[in-house]
Amino acid sequence: MPTGSVKLQSIKKLGQENHTGKNTLQFSQLSLFERFSCLIQVCDFLRVQFRFATCKDVVMMVVGGVCAVLHGSAQPLMLLVFGLLTDTFIEYDIELNELSDDRKECVNNTIHFNDLLTVCVLTFRILDIEYEMTLFAFYYTGIGAAVFLLGYFQISLWVTSAARQVQLIRKMYFSKVMRMEIGWFDCTSVGELNTRLSDDINKINDAIADQVAIFVQRFTTFVCGFCVGFVKGWKLTLVIIAASPLIGVGAGLMFVARLTGMELQAYAKAGAVADEVLTSIRTVAAFSGEKKEVQRYDRNLVSAQRWGIRKGLIMGFFTGYIWMIIFLCYGLAFWYGSTLVVDTEEYTPGTLLQVFFGVLIAAMNLGQASPCLEAFAAGRGAATIIFETIDREPEIDCFSEAGYKLDKVKGDIEFHNVTFHYPSRPEVKILDQLSVAVKTGETTAFVGPSGAGKSTAIQLIQRFYDPKEGMVTLDGHDIRGLNIQWLRSLIGIVEQEPVLFATTIAENIRYGRPGVTMEDIVKAAKEANAYNFIMDLPQKFDTLVGEGGGQMSGGQKQRIAIARALVRNPRILLLDMATSALDNESEAIVQEALDKVRLGRTTISIAHRLSTIKNADVIVGFEHGRAVERGKHNELLERKGVYFTLVTLQSQGDKALNEKARQKSPCMTDTVQKPSDFCRASIRQRSRSQLSNLVPESSVPIAGELGPRAYAVSQADKSKNAIPDDEDEEPIEPAPVARILKYNLPEWPYMLFGSIGAAINGGVNPVYSLLFSQILATFSITDPVTQRREIDGICVFFVLVGIISFFTQMLQGYAFSKSGELLTRRLRRLGFHSMLGQEIGWFDDHRNSPGALTTRLATDASQVQGATGSQIGMIVNSLTNIGVAVIMSFYFSWKLTMLILCFLPFIALSGGFQASMLTGFAKQDKQAMETAGRISGEALNNIRTIAGLGKERNFVEMYEAQLDAPYQAALKKANVYGACYGFAQCVVFLTNSASYRFGGYLVKQEGLHFSLVFRVISAIVTSGTALGRASSYTPDYAKAKISAARFFQLLDRVPQISIYSDKGDKWDNFQGNIEFIDCKFTYPTRPDIQVLNGLNVAVKPGQTLAFVGSSGCGKSTSVQLLERFYDPDHGRVLIDGHDSTHVNVPFLRSKIGIVSQEPILFDCSIAENIKYGDNSREISMNEVISAAKKAQLHDFVMSLPEKYDTNVGAQGSQLSRGQKQRIAIARAIIRDPKILLLDEATSALDTESEKTVQEALDKAREGRTCIVIAHRLSTIQNSDIIAVMSRGLLIEKGTHDQLMALNGAYYKLVTTGAPIS
Repeated sequence: MPTGSVKLQSIKKLGQENHTGKNTLQFSQLSLFERFSCLIQVCDFLRVQFRFATCKDVVMMVVGGVCAVLHGSAQPLMLLVFGLLTDTFIEYDIELNELSDDRKECVNNTIHFNDLLTVCVLTFRILDIEYEMTLFAFYYTGIGAAVFLLGYFQISLWVTSAARQVQLIRKMYFSKVMRMEIGWFDCTSVGELNTRLSDDINKINDAIADQVAIFVQRFTTFVCGFCVGFVKGWKLTLVIIAASPLIGVGAGLMFVARLTGMELQAYAKAGAVADEVLTSIRTVAAFSGEKKEVQRYDRNLVSAQRWGIRKGLIMGFFTGYIWMIIFLCYGLAFWYGSTLVVDTEEYTPGTLLQVFFGVLIAAMNLGQASPCLEAFAAGRGAATIIFETIDREPEIDCFSEAGYKLDKVKGDIEFHNVTFHYPSRPEVKILDQLSVAVKTGETTAFVGPSGAGKSTAIQLIQRFYDPKEGMVTLDGHDIRGLNIQWLRSLIGIVEQEPVLFATTIAENIRYGRPGVTMEDIVKAAKEANAYNFIMDLPQKFDTLVGEGGGQMSGGQKQRIAIARALVRNPRILLLDMATSALDNESEAIVQEALDKVRLGRTTISIAHRLSTIKNADVIVGFEHGRAVERGKHNELLERKGVYFTLVTLQSQGDKALNEKARQKSPCMTDTVQKPSDFCRASIRQRSRSQLSNLVPESSVPIAGELGPRAYAVSQADKSKNAIPDDEDEEPIEPAPVARILKYNLPEWPYMLFGSIGAAINGGVNPVYSLLFSQILATFSITDPVTQRREIDGICVFFVLVGIISFFTQMLQGYAFSKSGELLTRRLRRLGFHSMLGQEIGWFDDHRNSPGALTTRLATDASQVQGATGSQIGMIVNSLTNIGVAVIMSFYFSWKLTMLILCFLPFIALSGGFQASMLTGFAKQDKQAMETAGRISGEALNNIRTIAGLGKERNFVEMYEAQLDAPYQAALKKANVYGACYGFAQCVVFLTNSASYRFGGYLVKQEGLHFSLVFRVISAIVTSGTALGRASSYTPDYAKAKISAARFFQLLDRVPQISIYSDKGDKWDNFQGNIEFIDCKFTYPTRPDIQVLNGLNVAVKPGQTLAFVGSSGCGKSTSVQLLERFYDPDHGRVLIDGHDSTHVNVPFLRSKIGIVSQEPILFDCSIAENIKYGDNSREISMNEVISAAKKAQLHDFVMSLPEKYDTNVGAQGSQLSRGQKQRIAIARAIIRDPKILLLDEATSALDTESEKTVQEALDKAREGRTCIVIAHRLSTIQNSDIIAVMSRGLLIEKGTHDQLMALNGAYYKLVTTGAPIS
């Protein structure tokens, strides 16, 4: 067969391995033992990888496999044709040589010596070369047509079956994850699970799709090639095989798979950092931690970069090594083969070529199969992790049908000597021999300091965890024996920080119980005192609550959550601080609602606000994981135990307040005996309050809170009109390559040397075709001495080329992987840096949710490598290859070259066509998977809530519904990809068919030497495939340009509030004088809702200003304007007389300390979290300890096994709320701020910790300007100024006494203490 098509094998076929930028031939010629072990690995791989194939998939794979086998045997089949063709040419040439001798003549088809002086030369020739060539042309065309069909089926069937299996794996994996017990989630990060759902499953897809078909095809070619070799000439075959163990060493490449794993692990860490930082962006901004976070992220990138470079070097080394061995083999084979042809005449030249190319093609194909093995290895690595999860049996399986369902449920719950520790922290005992009985129909209150195990007990009732010792029983049945979904369906739970899902209010309530009617929903909303505010919203029950409920204020979320619990009509009601987020008035109403619904139900209430507990039937006091006392309010007061301390602490603070209120209002005479009535008027997250009686509440609530949920801003607009994704991604102009290279500029020496290496590597192929055709020419030389000398010379040349090739390949591999990895790291760092530099409003846009941004960092940055790095190497390589080949060919025969060049566009086009198809699909795939990713992200982040509601199945179904679109796209892709592949494979056959036919014509009519025909054809065809290879890289290239464009868009975006700039005012004696002048403001994501409506208020240095008012009246918003998270749309905020918009942002924030209601901690040690308070300097451990002491935190920390080095878990999940809150206070104190912002800072604490923290705060407030937001009036009554807000306006301000005297809104707030009797 034409060498061209042979050589083609050593070059990547168009588009086959777009994934690996390495030159192929990794595994060529392994020793037999190694081949065998390879096969075992492959079989093992198949067993694991295809365990989810259905019968239909198996049939598709088998048919595809058969096509691949046939396709694989096409090449060796062509060798047979090729051998005959060569013999024909050589015979013809020898004949010409004979006849060119004057003394010879041709008589009756034989050549005779001509004795006469007259020359008899007949025009009669032995061979009609043109006729022969026509025949061969038909063979070629036939094989080409078959190859097209086989190629199409082989790829499309495999890709289709892979799409089906991957969809199944995705479904199985997600549903298995949703089935896992909560303890498993404590030990597995959500970010990691999301990565697995997207990236790892894609790797499995790569490993079971077209790669398998291509592997089978190549493997067949390998087997058939050897068969041809052994059948046609076993001696030469054995000689070539003898050299093959050397290449077997290349099998060492398999450990590249391991390196990939390391790289991924290293990136996963960096991704987790990015995710954590972006989720808590407000905290990072408040404490100016941006630069610190960028460094932390960068540190995690270093290790990944190291692995990437190491991988490039190893790949380069092996590629070079293998090429060197191959050229040495060429030399050896031609040298020995020529002896067999010339000296012993055992072979014809055609046989020599058949044997040589048979073995060569075999080796090359085995080599080219190695990128497939790499994909298999990556896929297998990913599959192991994923299948491990799929096979893991959850300890508590929420989908299980097993377990009893009791016919009649009374609702007696009892803990029998329960001991428990969280799976993620086995060394800390949370519950210690807890024994408690909760009677049916009674309300039992759990009280005790934070961290005493109250919430844990509730989680055991829901069976989120199973106790380590002891048992929890319901009506005397161990709950482990009951059906878990049924058990959870009996329980309604309202948590302190309720989670809502990104859908409408009605849907959120409907999550409580499947199939409830609208009437039930309305009824539940009325019972939860939520109906009125819902009806005030423009879209009423169809209002979208935003991601995590971000569009609702805390109190509103709380009431929706209560409605959701009530609609279940539960037998058991668990209230975990259910009313802590409400202000007095709503609390009274909700409390009344709860009292109503409690009748006949078993209720367990955890609360710190004693007013809510006092009338419980039984109060249980917790301490250190035990129930230390139980009884009624009065009994416990007499015992003077835990409860007594809590009550007395709480009531002292409130007594004075109540006295005053009583003097004003005779109707409240009984308040004194119940000092705890007001006790906790904390509106942990504020909601509608008395003010709503004076001033109608704004039509739509605002939540500008600093809570973690407020970060995720709604996708309201998204789901409303399902914006087409193009608008979503504003059409992006691909980035100019010049700019991408600019970022790679520091690496120019690497790129220069890499390019030199690549250029030399590119020249190797044409040189090869030159040497090869030269050898053929020697076979027709009649003089033996000249012949031998020529052959030896050529063989030496082969050796030289091999050695050069080794060094240049290594150079290319190392240089480009180094420059590419450095670029990726630089872009990731810059991207992360500029993300953190954006103003907070930017993060409110749903397109910039933390999930989307981390994905962008992970994928876009590494894709940009596709335009530089090894990519440039490939391009330079291909260009020199083509350039050298074309120049050489024109030199030898321009006519033949012109003919073949006509085919070149097709060869290149088939690759390019394939490329453009794939990029089109990639975009759709990504978008389709994004919606599914959003659902999985929401589900995994809120797994507790979902488990409590028993809604795991719903989320699994929603997720599965979203998988349909990417699946359909994949099926469409399969056909297109198959057709392109088939076309790409057969073009070469057609080219050969035409060019040999025309070559025959030229040899006969124009006397062209036959070796030049081979030279031109093999040079151009190999270069054509090189062109195809360059174009097959275009998908990476196009992807790279789009990714880069997205990246540059981010880098070029100028934030409206610049954090990194030095511009803006700074001044020395910062006083902390604050003034709001006529501030108006709307959130950028909701421009239609006016939050501040002309706010005017001033605080002098050292004064304390307290904001009071209903939810959504703009209290938190004003704090955010002060922090400059946002700038007012109209009006000014003055700080020491400077307009806030002109003040330097880092300078301003460095003067402000903030303690918010749901403090966000980072996943590092307690000490590091406290040090986070001041990122501008190194903080000593002594300072940390003194800050901790001020925040009443020190003693608790010292009681932990690892003291200050204790890790707080993701978002501080390992600590109780009170502990988190105190760490946050210590963090604010260490800044030594001039302005202190307390946003409901103590609302999450129980009375005892609250008292200590309140003292700490009072101490911290001294000499500082302080702004407090609170609903618990006891915490604000001694403020210098109390500002009552409503609907973004100030309606009253003054001291406590002045406002009480006014008899206005504030007076009303204070006096309507929730009536409890």
